[in-house]
Amino acid sequence: MIARIGLVLSATIGRWIPEPFVLALGLTVLTAILALGFGFPPHTNAEGVLDPVPRSTAALTLLETWWSPGLWKFLGFSMQMSLILVTGYAIAQSRPVRAFINAVSGIPAGTGSAASLVGLVAMCTGLLNWGLGLIVGALLAHETARSLERRGIRAHYPLICAAGYTGLLVWHGGLSGSAPIKMSKPDQAADILPASVLESMEVSAIPLQDTVFSGMNLFVSVGVLALVALTLFLLAPKRDEEIRTRDDLGIGTTDADTNGSSGRDSLAAIVVNVFVALALLVGMVIYLANNAAGPGAIGPNEINATMLGLGMLLHGSPSSYLRAIESGVRGCAGIIVQFPLYAGIMIMMSVSGLMKMASDFAAEHATQESLPLMTFLSAGVVNFFVPSGGGQWGVQGPIALEAGAALGIPPTEMIMSVAYGDQLTNMLQPFWALPLLAITGIKARDIVGYTAIVMVVAGGWMVFGLWLF
Repeated sequence: MIARIGLVLSATIGRWIPEPFVLALGLTVLTAILALGFGFPPHTNAEGVLDPVPRSTAALTLLETWWSPGLWKFLGFSMQMSLILVTGYAIAQSRPVRAFINAVSGIPAGTGSAASLVGLVAMCTGLLNWGLGLIVGALLAHETARSLERRGIRAHYPLICAAGYTGLLVWHGGLSGSAPIKMSKPDQAADILPASVLESMEVSAIPLQDTVFSGMNLFVSVGVLALVALTLFLLAPKRDEEIRTRDDLGIGTTDADTNGSSGRDSLAAIVVNVFVALALLVGMVIYLANNAAGPGAIGPNEINATMLGLGMLLHGSPSSYLRAIESGVRGCAGIIVQFPLYAGIMIMMSVSGLMKMASDFAAEHATQESLPLMTFLSAGVVNFFVPSGGGQWGVQGPIALEAGAALGIPPTEMIMSVAYGDQLTNMLQPFWALPLLAITGIKARDIVGYTAIVMVVAGGWMVFGLWLF
C-alpha cells in the first residue's frame, strides 16, 4: 500500500516540480516580490514617529545587497560542498574500495539480505561522507545484483538499488552534514548566518560533540540504521513473478561497467603523490592533537583535507586520482550554479526583515516543545524546493536559529531539526539520485516506492528522537 502511495507521489510531484535550477530562479524572484511587498517595515525616526521606507529606496537597497555581497556570500561554502562530493566520489572509485565492494557483493544469498546489506553499507559510509555514501551505495547495489545473477539467484533489482540510495537518509547527521560542520567554528558560522542571528545565539560556534556526536544524534542515527535495514529486508518480494531483475528491466551497460582505468605515472610522480597524501593525513592528526576541542573542532576544511589525502593515497597514481575527480565533478553542477542564488535569497530575506518576521511568527505560534518538530517538518518540505542541504541551511538556518533563540531552545536542537528534515525527504527528492541512476541504470520511478516506505519508517524514528531529547 505504502509502495503504491510512493509511486503515485513520484508520478504527480515529479511531473509538476521543475528542475532544481529553475526552482532556485523562481525562489529568487518570489523572495524579491515578498521582500518588496511585505518587507522593509517602517522605522522610528528622530522624532519618534514611524517613517515608512519608500518602495524605490527598498528596491534599490534590495538589488544592491543581492548583487553584492549577497550572491557571493556562499562562494567558500560552495567550494567546500563541491570538494566533499568529489573527494568522496574519488575514494569510492579507488581500487581498494572497489575490491571491498566486490568482496561484500558476494555475501548476500537473496534479495532481502542483499537490500539490507547494501543499505547498511550505504548508510555507514554516508555518515562519513555523503558523496562517498552515495557512490559506494550505487556501486555496491550494482555489483551485488551482478553477483547474484552469476550465482543463478533471481533478485529484485529496484529494491537493491533503492537500498543503495539510503546513505542520503542519514548524511546530514554525519561528518559531512552541512549544518553541523558549518556551525563548528565561529568563522564558518559567520559565512552563513547574518550578524543579527549570531548575536541572538548564546555562543558563536557549536562543536560537533553537541551535534553530530550528541546523544540525541547517535540515538537517532543508530536507530535509523537498524530500522531501515530491517525494513529493506522485509520489503523483498516473496513470489518469483514479482521479482524484476536487470534483464527484466532491459538494463544494459552502465557507468559502473565502463568506469575506472588505472593511470600510468612515473615512480617519481607516485612517490610525490604519496608524500603529499601522507602530509595531509598527518596534518589532520597534529591538528586534532593540538586542539582542545578534539573531534568537535572538525569543520569542512578539515574533512576535505582528510578525504583528499585519503583518496590520493588509495589511488596511488596521481593520474588515476585526477580521472576519478574529473568524473565526480559532473555532480557539482547544481552546487556551483545554485549556491549563489541561495546566498542571494538569504541576504534579501535578512535585509528586508522577512527573516525576522518569519522567526517572530514561529516564536509566537510555537512552543519549546513544538518548534523543533515544526522546523523538522518544514525542512522536509523545503528540501523539495532547495535540494542542497548546504543551500537549505543558508536559507532556513537563520530563521530556525533566531526562532529558537526567541523561545530559549538550544541552537543544537534547532540545527539537528533542520538536518533531519532535510535528509528525510531525499527519499522522495531524486536530485541527488542522479549518480546512482547512472551507475545502476535504474529509473527513479522504479525505486521511489521503496524509498517512500523507508522515509516513513525513518521519519517516525526521527520524530521520536526529537521528542525524547
